[in-house]
Amino acid sequence: MGEPYPGLRPTWAEVDLAAVRHNARLLRKLAAPAALCAVVKADAYGHGIVAVARAALEGGAAWLAVALVEEGVELRDAGIGAPVLVLSEPTERAMATVVERGLTPTVYSAGGVAAASAAATAVGTVVAVHVKVDTGMHRVGADAAEVVSIVRAVDAAPRLHFAALWSHLAVADETDAEARAFTDGQLRLLADSRAALAALGLDPPMVHLANSAGAIAFPGARLDMIRCGISLYGVVPTPALAPLLSADPALSVDGAVTGEERELLRPVLSLKSKVSLVRSLDAGERPSYGRRIALEKRSVVATVPIGYADGVPRRYGAAGGTVLIGGRRCPLAGTVTMDQIVVDCGADAEVSVGDEVVLIGRQGRGSLTVQDWADVLGTIGNEVLTEIGSRVPRVLVDNGGSDEEEKR
Repeated sequence: MGEPYPGLRPTWAEVDLAAVRHNARLLRKLAAPAALCAVVKADAYGHGIVAVARAALEGGAAWLAVALVEEGVELRDAGIGAPVLVLSEPTERAMATVVERGLTPTVYSAGGVAAASAAATAVGTVVAVHVKVDTGMHRVGADAAEVVSIVRAVDAAPRLHFAALWSHLAVADETDAEARAFTDGQLRLLADSRAALAALGLDPPMVHLANSAGAIAFPGARLDMIRCGISLYGVVPTPALAPLLSADPALSVDGAVTGEERELLRPVLSLKSKVSLVRSLDAGERPSYGRRIALEKRSVVATVPIGYADGVPRRYGAAGGTVLIGGRRCPLAGTVTMDQIVVDCGADAEVSVGDEVVLIGRQGRGSLTVQDWADVLGTIGNEVLTEIGSRVPRVLVDNGGSDEEEKR
């Protein structure tokens, strides 16, 4: 049997497509009758955009969403014909590509509407657009006072179709009373915009608002479609929301979570490497740059060929980060370097060159999750996943079947 990694360096990430399909099915069931939009921007949060998009669609997603026009083009080049929403308004230059490749643009300015209209006219087709309203996040989107004029401009353009009104939640992943009140306020502002449009005969065919956190914590935000990113990859947006997901009546019968959903969200990505060198060092030795950490006692120290260029932050060791070797959590023995880490395996550890090292995933009875990393680093799972570098090969696995190197 060959090595599990495709490159010359024994460092790789496994992406479980069966877990993607499972998570899509669960989120679709959670939102029903609302549709599921799988957010696959940033190379599907570092998992591989084409493979994940296909698996999400197989699991029940009706839409895909991207941040960049180039990401939508990559999906089309791969033969994926599902609706693809571009989440930010494309530039005038990019709008022509959006129309030519059959992507769905978001618009929220007069200039965006004009660019979409011109591109649609040039191609000779009708383009469905989604109008985004700013309900309080203040990043992008039309001000509430401008929504009517933007939609009127869309309606007046002969080759544009007003297909949806949408917004984005800012603090749905936070559970304190102030944050919940803010999210409720965003729901009201979106409803007010919809009502103002309906009064003019411009009621949108679709309204969508909920991200992963909103879909879990605010059933009223599910509306016609939910847009799920981090949850699609098996990570609850914040641990405080996990009980809400488990208790959601949409996933249970007679109060019990049903068969396939019993596991709820399944982690999709595992990050692995292998020991490249082993040495014993005396107490007081200080491995790696800066000599920041002194060994408390004589210990076996393993070198592992993965570093901050691969997505292991330089601060991970100092912050208390660990890896799994032999099913045990072992702390880093010094500063993370660009290409390698050193691990304190303990005084009596039996470690050999070639032993598997798990940075994210399971090994024996041990596990390290994306949330574990986020807790150590004081960040969120989204950042942990998207920082895993492109020089780490992704290996596609499917329900324990044969591995397939992703061609990228």
